[in-house]
Amino acid sequence: MDTLTNFIIDVLKFVLAGTAVVYIAWQIIKPELQKANQSGLLDLKKASLETTLPLRLQAYERLALFIERINPSNMLVRVHVAGTTVREIQQFLISEIRTEHQHNITQQLYVSSQAWAVINRIKEDTISLINNTAAGLSPEASSVELSKVILTHLANLDENPYDAGLMLLKHDMQHFF
Repeated sequence: MDTLTNFIIDVLKFVLAGTAVVYIAWQIIKPELQKANQSGLLDLKKASLETTLPLRLQAYERLALFIERINPSNMLVRVHVAGTTVREIQQFLISEIRTEHQHNITQQLYVSSQAWAVINRIKEDTISLINNTAAGLSPEASSVELSKVILTHLANLDENPYDAGLMLLKHDMQHFF
């Protein structure tokens, strides 16, 4: 055999030996790397949870407050101004609802899609209730008339949508505990 052939054979021996050493080392080190990676992911999830959990709980609190604030039985008492007409109170109530909603719009990032859909539905249904009730009354009638009709309508419902919305938020929050 010539020297070139011997050289190639020696190189192949070293390459095979080196490959075998790297493979064996990889098999030994691989479980440790996976364990370290898993631990890092768990630490990252834990840190993320510690950061987002208070924000998520605060979002549910704010949306519960939103439901309470736009509930006509609470809102009509809170914003009542003597001597206002149906048209004036209608515009004011709708403006209040929309302002409250805009104030809480970012909370959708921290709650479930279902919870946010319920919040939007309650908002839209409350605006519709006010508009439909106002349409059945004279625009110059007293705001007290509007309040009476709305509160009577809510009292006649089988299930209060505001209580149902709060129950959904509470149920949704149970996933954290």
